[in-house]
Amino acid sequence: MGEPRPRISAASTDDSFSTQTSSTPPLAQPPPRHPVSLVQPSQKKKTKVKVFRVFRSVFRSFPIITPVCKIPVLPTGLPDGHRGSSGSKVTGTLFGYRKGRVSFSMQENPRCLPSLVVELAMQTNVLQKELSAGMVRIALECEKKADKAERVRLVEEPVWTMYCNGKKNGYAVKREATEEDLNVMEVLKAVSMGAGVLPGNSDADGPDAEIAYMRAHFDRVVGSRDSETLYMLSPEGNNGPELSIFLVRI
Repeated sequence: MGEPRPRISAASTDDSFSTQTSSTPPLAQPPPRHPVSLVQPSQKKKTKVKVFRVFRSVFRSFPIITPVCKIPVLPTGLPDGHRGSSGSKVTGTLFGYRKGRVSFSMQENPRCLPSLVVELAMQTNVLQKELSAGMVRIALECEKKADKAERVRLVEEPVWTMYCNGKKNGYAVKREATEEDLNVMEVLKAVSMGAGVLPGNSDADGPDAEIAYMRAHFDRVVGSRDSETLYMLSPEGNNGPELSIFLVRI
């Protein structure tokens, strides 16, 4: 038996990350688990941050000189319809059973292990309908802790209040990547951008279960320690759905 291949369709279709469902025999077995060959994300960025902190500590010892002119502060956000890249590019994948909760995975690239997996407070089929309308804004909010020393990195926050297009949906939860999450990322390792379905676990979700997915490049813009934004980058000339994910600590 050959390995299951993802069926890929354009992200600009009406049902943004779904394709025509194929029937499966009632006694079909769960798809085989693929050996995980994903690698750890690179540590280059962390090294640069450490070097920057060393230089910053050195320059803090210098006398303060008032500049003749002031450099304007660049805005942390980007306007609607953003298509360019002003931050680091990452791979983002939305996936889940059609009647189950959708998850979002962030990777440095498709060959790396996920650096973030968040289970969103929304069913996959509901998000598909929202994306078919053309524009989706997901906001994930969490509260600041009183003690700054205990404040973790923004992407390490465990629980988020989720809003989709201004409506509160419930609570999103950060989790460690499960075996099924890693199996999905492994199957999609060769996919840099696209949408389709994968065979699901028939024992868990019925014989006709399929996992819908949508994968794209995202521009990750860090506004501050308490705010990050992920803007989905569409291919040139593609009028597909617009998706932005805002992570905010307030």
